[in-house]
Amino acid sequence: MAKSLKRTAAFAALGRALTSGARGGPGLGKRIGAVPRMIKATARGEYDGGLRLAMMAAATAYIASPVDLVPELFLTVFGLADDALMATWLAGSILAETERFLEWEAKRSTVIPGQVVT
Repeated sequence: MAKSLKRTAAFAALGRALTSGARGGPGLGKRIGAVPRMIKATARGEYDGGLRLAMMAAATAYIASPVDLVPELFLTVFGLADDALMATWLAGSILAETERFLEWEAKRSTVIPGQVVT
């Protein structure tokens, strides 16, 4: 009984941590929801995240690629270290870029497009 209460409390804490952003930033759900909008805005040329998104796509392909499997079989810990390093960089990049995009999106909604007439 006590074990299930601890497990429930742990999952509840994890849920709160994921829905409320770290350091007062946007939550994980908001960040994940922003990724498709960020890709669309970048593809349209409205948002300047093209190079960063390309680097993130390359990191994802590197991690998911089966080509790297042979060194991992022979080098074990050292073979997995490069994937762990890449995954850590990718996670940090996604968090930083989605936060930057959400700030850009919030500022953009307060700007009225047009020309300044003097």
